[in-house]
Amino acid sequence: MTSTTTWVLRTAVITALGVILFLAWQALQPNGLPEGIAGSNGRIEAVEIDLASKTPGRIADIFVSEGDFIKAGQVLARMDSRVLDAQLREAQANLQKAEIGVTTSQSRITQREAEKAAAQAIVAQRDAALTVAQKRLTRSEELALKDAVSQSVLDDDRALFLSAKAAVSAAKAQVAASEAALSFARSQLISARTEVAAQTASVERIQTDIYDSALKAPRDGRVQYRVAQPGEVLSAGATVLNLVDLSDVYMTFFLATENAGRIPLGAEVRIILDAIPQYVMPAKISFVSSVAQFTPKSVETAEERQKLVFRIKAQIDPTLLREHIEQVKTGVPGMAYVRIEDRPWPAELQIKLPE
Repeated sequence: MTSTTTWVLRTAVITALGVILFLAWQALQPNGLPEGIAGSNGRIEAVEIDLASKTPGRIADIFVSEGDFIKAGQVLARMDSRVLDAQLREAQANLQKAEIGVTTSQSRITQREAEKAAAQAIVAQRDAALTVAQKRLTRSEELALKDAVSQSVLDDDRALFLSAKAAVSAAKAQVAASEAALSFARSQLISARTEVAAQTASVERIQTDIYDSALKAPRDGRVQYRVAQPGEVLSAGATVLNLVDLSDVYMTFFLATENAGRIPLGAEVRIILDAIPQYVMPAKISFVSSVAQFTPKSVETAEERQKLVFRIKAQIDPTLLREHIEQVKTGVPGMAYVRIEDRPWPAELQIKLPE
Protein backbone atom coordinates (compact mmCIF):
# COMPACT_ATOMS: atom_id res chain seq x y z
CA MET A 1 0.00 0.00 0.00
CA THR A 2 1.44 3.34 -1.00
CA SER A 3 1.95 6.23 1.39
CA THR A 4 -0.64 8.29 -0.47
CA THR A 5 -3.30 5.63 0.01
CA THR A 6 -2.42 5.34 3.70
CA TRP A 7 -2.77 9.12 4.14
CA VAL A 8 -6.19 9.13 2.44
CA LEU A 9 -7.44 6.27 4.63
CA ARG A 10 -6.26 7.98 7.79
CA THR A 11 -7.95 11.23 6.77
CA ALA A 12 -11.21 9.41 6.06
CA VAL A 13 -11.11 7.65 9.45
CA ILE A 14 -10.42 10.91 11.34
CA THR A 15 -13.25 12.66 9.48
CA ALA A 16 -15.66 9.83 10.24
CA LEU A 17 -14.71 9.89 13.93
CA GLY A 18 -15.24 13.69 14.02
CA VAL A 19 -18.71 13.36 12.53
CA ILE A 20 -19.60 10.61 15.00
CA LEU A 21 -18.36 12.65 17.97
CA PHE A 22 -20.27 15.74 16.79
CA LEU A 23 -23.50 13.74 16.40
CA ALA A 24 -23.00 12.19 19.83
CA TRP A 25 -22.40 15.62 21.40
CA GLN A 26 -25.45 17.05 19.70
CA ALA A 27 -27.60 14.15 20.92
CA LEU A 28 -26.52 14.78 24.49
CA GLN A 29 -27.50 18.50 24.38
CA PRO A 30 -30.91 19.65 25.75
CA ASN A 31 -33.63 19.91 23.19
CA GLY A 32 -33.74 23.73 23.63
CA LEU A 33 -36.61 25.68 25.23
CA PRO A 34 -39.49 23.80 26.82
CA GLU A 35 -42.61 23.53 24.73
CA GLY A 36 -44.79 26.65 24.94
CA ILE A 37 -41.89 28.90 26.01
CA ALA A 38 -40.20 31.48 23.78
CA GLY A 39 -36.95 33.15 24.67
CA SER A 40 -34.52 35.75 23.45
CA ASN A 41 -31.43 37.50 24.66
CA GLY A 42 -31.52 41.11 25.74
CA ARG A 43 -30.01 43.73 28.04
CA ILE A 44 -31.18 45.44 31.19
CA GLU A 45 -32.07 49.06 30.50
CA ALA A 46 -33.55 51.91 32.52
CA VAL A 47 -35.16 55.27 31.90
CA GLU A 48 -32.47 57.93 31.58
CA ILE A 49 -33.01 61.52 32.77
CA ASP A 50 -30.92 64.51 31.74
CA LEU A 51 -30.61 66.98 34.60
CA ALA A 52 -30.21 70.35 32.89
CA SER A 53 -29.84 74.01 33.80
CA LYS A 54 -33.01 76.04 33.34
CA THR A 55 -31.25 79.35 32.76
CA PRO A 56 -27.83 80.12 31.25
CA GLY A 57 -25.01 80.48 33.74
CA ARG A 58 -21.92 79.04 35.36
CA ILE A 59 -21.87 75.80 37.36
CA ALA A 60 -20.95 76.67 40.94
CA ASP A 61 -20.59 73.11 42.23
CA ILE A 62 -21.53 69.48 41.63
CA PHE A 63 -22.08 67.40 44.75
CA VAL A 64 -22.19 63.86 43.30
CA SER A 65 -19.94 61.59 41.29
CA GLU A 66 -20.65 58.99 38.62
CA GLY A 67 -22.15 55.87 40.15
CA ASP A 68 -23.56 57.60 43.24
CA PHE A 69 -27.07 56.60 44.35
CA ILE A 70 -29.41 59.55 44.76
CA LYS A 71 -32.78 60.28 46.36
CA ALA A 72 -35.64 62.32 44.92
CA GLY A 73 -35.28 65.97 45.96
CA GLN A 74 -31.55 65.68 46.71
CA VAL A 75 -29.50 68.69 45.54
CA LEU A 76 -27.03 67.30 43.00
CA ALA A 77 -25.53 70.51 41.60
CA ARG A 78 -25.87 74.26 41.97
CA MET A 79 -25.65 77.02 39.39
CA ASP A 80 -24.04 80.37 40.23
CA SER A 81 -26.97 82.61 41.25
CA ARG A 82 -25.18 85.87 42.11
CA VAL A 83 -26.65 87.69 39.11
CA LEU A 84 -30.10 86.40 40.00
CA ASP A 85 -29.62 87.50 43.61
CA ALA A 86 -28.85 91.04 42.41
CA GLN A 87 -31.88 91.00 40.12
CA LEU A 88 -34.02 89.86 43.03
CA ARG A 89 -32.87 92.76 45.21
CA GLU A 90 -33.64 95.18 42.38
CA ALA A 91 -37.08 93.68 41.85
CA GLN A 92 -37.83 93.82 45.57
CA ALA A 93 -36.84 97.51 45.65
CA ASN A 94 -39.11 98.21 42.68
CA LEU A 95 -41.90 96.37 44.48
CA GLN A 96 -41.50 98.54 47.57
CA LYS A 97 -41.56 101.63 45.35
CA ALA A 98 -44.74 100.42 43.69
CA GLU A 99 -46.36 99.73 47.07
CA ILE A 100 -45.52 103.29 48.17
CA GLY A 101 -47.14 104.47 44.96
CA VAL A 102 -50.34 102.66 45.95
CA THR A 103 -50.34 104.32 49.36
CA THR A 104 -49.72 107.74 47.79
CA SER A 105 -52.52 107.20 45.29
CA GLN A 106 -54.93 106.21 48.04
CA SER A 107 -54.03 109.38 50.00
CA ARG A 108 -54.53 111.47 46.86
CA ILE A 109 -57.96 109.93 46.35
CA THR A 110 -58.92 110.81 49.92
CA GLN A 111 -57.75 114.39 49.31
CA ARG A 112 -59.69 114.67 46.05
CA GLU A 113 -62.83 113.30 47.67
CA ALA A 114 -62.54 115.97 50.39
CA GLU A 115 -62.06 118.66 47.75
CA LYS A 116 -65.13 117.44 45.90
CA ALA A 117 -67.20 117.49 49.10
CA ALA A 118 -66.05 121.06 49.82
CA ALA A 119 -66.91 122.14 46.28
CA GLN A 120 -70.37 120.60 46.60
CA ALA A 121 -70.88 122.47 49.89
CA ILE A 122 -69.95 125.74 48.16
CA VAL A 123 -72.47 124.96 45.40
CA ALA A 124 -75.18 124.55 48.05
CA GLN A 125 -74.11 127.82 49.65
CA ARG A 126 -74.16 129.64 46.32
CA ASP A 127 -77.57 128.15 45.49
CA ALA A 128 -78.95 129.52 48.74
CA ALA A 129 -77.49 132.96 48.03
CA LEU A 130 -78.95 132.85 44.52
CA THR A 131 -82.36 132.01 45.90
CA VAL A 132 -82.22 134.98 48.29
CA ALA A 133 -81.02 137.31 45.54
CA GLN A 134 -83.77 136.16 43.20
CA LYS A 135 -86.48 136.76 45.80
CA ARG A 136 -85.07 140.19 46.59
CA LEU A 137 -84.97 141.10 42.90
CA THR A 138 -88.56 139.93 42.47
CA ARG A 139 -89.75 142.16 45.34
CA SER A 140 -87.79 145.12 44.04
CA GLU A 141 -89.32 144.69 40.59
CA GLU A 142 -92.83 144.62 42.05
CA LEU A 143 -92.20 147.69 44.19
CA ALA A 144 -90.60 149.53 41.29
CA LEU A 145 -93.82 149.17 39.33
CA LYS A 146 -95.53 150.99 42.17
CA ASP A 147 -92.73 153.53 42.45
CA ALA A 148 -92.11 152.20 46.00
CA VAL A 149 -88.34 151.83 45.42
CA SER A 150 -85.91 153.82 43.41
CA GLN A 151 -84.38 152.63 40.15
CA SER A 152 -80.95 152.42 41.76
CA VAL A 153 -82.18 149.92 44.34
CA LEU A 154 -83.67 147.82 41.57
CA ASP A 155 -80.39 147.94 39.67
CA ASP A 156 -78.44 146.90 42.76
CA ASP A 157 -80.73 143.93 43.41
CA ARG A 158 -80.50 142.87 39.76
CA ALA A 159 -76.70 143.03 39.90
CA LEU A 160 -76.70 141.06 43.12
CA PHE A 161 -78.85 138.35 41.50
CA LEU A 162 -76.60 138.08 38.47
CA SER A 163 -73.55 137.91 40.71
CA ALA A 164 -75.12 135.11 42.78
CA LYS A 165 -76.01 133.23 39.60
CA ALA A 166 -72.44 133.51 38.33
CA ALA A 167 -71.15 132.30 41.70
CA VAL A 168 -73.32 129.18 41.43
CA SER A 169 -71.93 128.44 37.98
CA ALA A 170 -68.39 128.87 39.24
CA ALA A 171 -69.04 126.55 42.21
CA LYS A 172 -70.49 123.89 39.93
CA ALA A 173 -67.42 124.17 37.67
CA GLN A 174 -65.26 123.60 40.74
CA VAL A 175 -67.26 120.45 41.53
CA ALA A 176 -66.70 119.21 37.98
CA ALA A 177 -62.97 119.89 38.30
CA SER A 178 -62.91 118.02 41.61
CA GLU A 179 -64.66 115.04 40.02
CA ALA A 180 -62.11 115.00 37.18
CA ALA A 181 -59.24 115.14 39.67
CA LEU A 182 -60.84 112.34 41.68
CA SER A 183 -61.19 110.15 38.57
CA PHE A 184 -57.57 110.79 37.67
CA ALA A 185 -56.47 109.86 41.19
CA ARG A 186 -58.45 106.63 40.99
CA SER A 187 -56.82 105.78 37.65
CA GLN A 188 -53.43 106.40 39.26
CA LEU A 189 -54.35 103.98 42.03
CA ILE A 190 -55.26 101.32 39.46
CA SER A 191 -51.94 101.94 37.68
CA ALA A 192 -50.05 101.73 40.97
CA ARG A 193 -51.74 98.45 41.89
CA THR A 194 -50.95 97.09 38.43
CA GLU A 195 -47.32 98.03 38.96
CA VAL A 196 -47.34 96.22 42.31
CA ALA A 197 -48.73 93.11 40.61
CA ALA A 198 -46.07 93.31 37.88
CA GLN A 199 -43.23 93.77 40.36
CA THR A 200 -44.60 90.94 42.53
CA ALA A 201 -44.61 88.65 39.50
CA SER A 202 -41.05 89.73 38.70
CA VAL A 203 -39.91 88.91 42.25
CA GLU A 204 -41.63 85.52 42.11
CA ARG A 205 -40.08 84.74 38.71
CA ILE A 206 -36.57 85.54 39.91
CA GLN A 207 -37.14 83.59 43.14
CA THR A 208 -38.20 80.62 41.01
CA ASP A 209 -35.03 80.93 38.90
CA ILE A 210 -32.95 81.03 42.09
CA TYR A 211 -34.80 77.97 43.40
CA ASP A 212 -34.17 76.18 40.10
CA SER A 213 -30.47 77.05 40.26
CA ALA A 214 -30.23 74.20 42.76
CA LEU A 215 -30.48 71.17 40.48
CA LYS A 216 -32.40 68.46 42.36
CA ALA A 217 -32.95 64.81 41.58
CA PRO A 218 -36.48 64.30 40.22
CA ARG A 219 -36.51 60.61 41.25
CA ASP A 220 -34.52 58.00 43.11
CA GLY A 221 -31.75 56.58 40.96
CA ARG A 222 -28.07 56.67 40.18
CA VAL A 223 -25.73 59.14 38.52
CA GLN A 224 -24.58 57.70 35.21
CA TYR A 225 -22.48 60.53 33.75
CA ARG A 226 -21.17 63.95 34.74
CA VAL A 227 -21.66 65.74 31.45
CA ALA A 228 -20.33 69.10 32.67
CA GLN A 229 -17.89 70.23 35.36
CA PRO A 230 -17.88 73.06 37.93
CA GLY A 231 -16.83 76.37 36.40
CA GLU A 232 -18.25 75.66 32.97
CA VAL A 233 -20.68 78.19 31.51
CA LEU A 234 -23.80 76.54 30.11
CA SER A 235 -26.63 77.69 27.93
CA ALA A 236 -30.24 77.29 28.99
CA GLY A 237 -31.26 73.63 28.89
CA ALA A 238 -27.68 72.29 28.79
CA THR A 239 -27.23 68.92 30.49
CA VAL A 240 -25.19 68.79 33.70
CA LEU A 241 -25.81 65.20 34.83
CA ASN A 242 -27.22 62.08 33.22
CA LEU A 243 -29.28 60.02 35.69
CA VAL A 244 -30.73 56.53 35.62
CA ASP A 245 -34.17 55.99 37.15
CA LEU A 246 -33.75 52.67 38.97
CA SER A 247 -37.48 52.43 39.65
CA ASP A 248 -38.17 52.06 35.91
CA VAL A 249 -35.95 49.17 34.78
CA TYR A 250 -36.74 46.75 31.97
CA MET A 251 -35.19 44.30 29.53
CA THR A 252 -35.54 44.84 25.80
CA PHE A 253 -35.54 41.73 23.62
CA PHE A 254 -36.82 40.60 20.23
CA LEU A 255 -39.13 37.78 19.16
CA ALA A 256 -40.13 36.49 15.77
CA THR A 257 -43.54 37.20 14.31
CA GLU A 258 -45.03 33.81 15.18
CA ASN A 259 -44.25 34.32 18.87
CA ALA A 260 -44.62 38.11 19.23
CA GLY A 261 -48.15 38.01 17.87
CA ARG A 262 -49.24 35.60 20.62
CA ILE A 263 -48.00 37.63 23.59
CA PRO A 264 -50.49 39.95 25.33
CA LEU A 265 -49.50 43.03 27.30
CA GLY A 266 -49.06 42.15 30.94
CA ALA A 267 -47.89 38.61 30.20
CA GLU A 268 -45.45 37.13 32.71
CA VAL A 269 -41.76 37.01 31.84
CA ARG A 270 -38.81 35.32 33.48
CA ILE A 271 -35.39 36.98 33.27
CA ILE A 272 -32.05 35.27 33.86
CA LEU A 273 -28.97 37.48 33.78
CA ASP A 274 -25.60 36.21 32.62
CA ALA A 275 -23.92 37.66 35.70
CA ILE A 276 -26.22 35.82 38.15
CA PRO A 277 -27.60 32.78 36.29
CA GLN A 278 -28.64 31.13 39.57
CA TYR A 279 -31.51 33.61 39.99
CA VAL A 280 -34.77 33.88 38.03
CA MET A 281 -36.45 37.31 38.16
CA PRO A 282 -40.12 37.99 37.39
CA ALA A 283 -41.22 40.71 34.97
CA LYS A 284 -44.22 41.63 32.83
CA ILE A 285 -44.62 42.60 29.20
CA SER A 286 -45.16 46.38 29.10
CA PHE A 287 -44.63 47.04 25.41
CA VAL A 288 -44.81 45.16 22.11
CA SER A 289 -43.73 47.13 19.07
CA SER A 290 -46.40 47.60 16.43
CA VAL A 291 -43.74 47.79 13.71
CA ALA A 292 -41.30 45.05 12.75
CA GLN A 293 -37.64 45.85 13.22
CA PHE A 294 -36.54 44.26 9.96
CA THR A 295 -38.61 44.53 6.77
CA PRO A 296 -37.95 42.38 3.66
CA LYS A 297 -36.72 44.33 0.67
CA SER A 298 -39.13 42.58 -1.71
CA VAL A 299 -42.80 41.71 -1.49
CA GLU A 300 -43.56 39.78 1.68
CA THR A 301 -44.30 36.11 1.41
CA ALA A 302 -45.44 33.77 4.15
CA GLU A 303 -41.85 32.60 4.61
CA GLU A 304 -40.45 36.12 4.71
CA ARG A 305 -42.97 37.25 7.32
CA GLN A 306 -41.53 34.68 9.70
CA LYS A 307 -38.19 36.51 9.49
CA LEU A 308 -39.61 39.69 10.98
CA VAL A 309 -38.82 40.41 14.63
CA PHE A 310 -40.61 42.74 17.04
CA ARG A 311 -39.14 44.69 19.92
CA ILE A 312 -40.57 43.80 23.32
CA LYS A 313 -40.06 45.33 26.76
CA ALA A 314 -40.30 43.32 29.98
CA GLN A 315 -40.85 45.64 32.95
CA ILE A 316 -39.35 44.57 36.28
CA ASP A 317 -41.53 45.05 39.37
CA PRO A 318 -40.63 48.43 41.03
CA THR A 319 -41.12 46.89 44.48
CA LEU A 320 -38.51 44.24 43.70
CA LEU A 321 -36.20 46.94 42.38
CA ARG A 322 -36.48 48.98 45.57
CA GLU A 323 -35.61 45.93 47.65
CA HIS A 324 -32.41 45.31 45.67
CA ILE A 325 -31.65 48.81 44.38
CA GLU A 326 -27.98 48.59 45.32
CA GLN A 327 -27.57 45.61 42.99
CA VAL A 328 -29.45 47.05 40.00
CA LYS A 329 -27.17 47.70 37.05
CA THR A 330 -28.02 48.61 33.49
CA GLY A 331 -26.39 47.11 30.42
CA VAL A 332 -26.17 43.60 31.92
CA PRO A 333 -27.02 40.96 29.26
CA GLY A 334 -29.27 38.01 29.84
CA MET A 335 -32.21 35.98 28.60
CA ALA A 336 -35.93 36.72 28.72
CA TYR A 337 -38.46 33.90 28.61
CA VAL A 338 -42.17 34.28 27.98
CA ARG A 339 -45.03 31.79 27.79
CA ILE A 340 -46.78 31.63 24.45
CA GLU A 341 -49.13 28.91 25.72
CA ASP A 342 -51.17 28.75 28.90
CA ARG A 343 -49.20 26.19 30.86
CA PRO A 344 -47.15 26.19 34.11
CA TRP A 345 -43.60 27.46 34.15
CA PRO A 346 -41.02 24.68 34.08
CA ALA A 347 -38.96 24.09 37.22
CA GLU A 348 -35.86 25.80 35.86
CA LEU A 349 -37.89 29.02 35.26
CA GLN A 350 -39.59 29.21 38.65
CA ILE A 351 -38.90 32.52 40.44
CA LYS A 352 -35.73 32.47 42.51
CA LEU A 353 -34.49 35.70 44.07
CA PRO A 354 -31.52 36.56 46.28
CA GLU A 355 -32.39 36.66 49.94
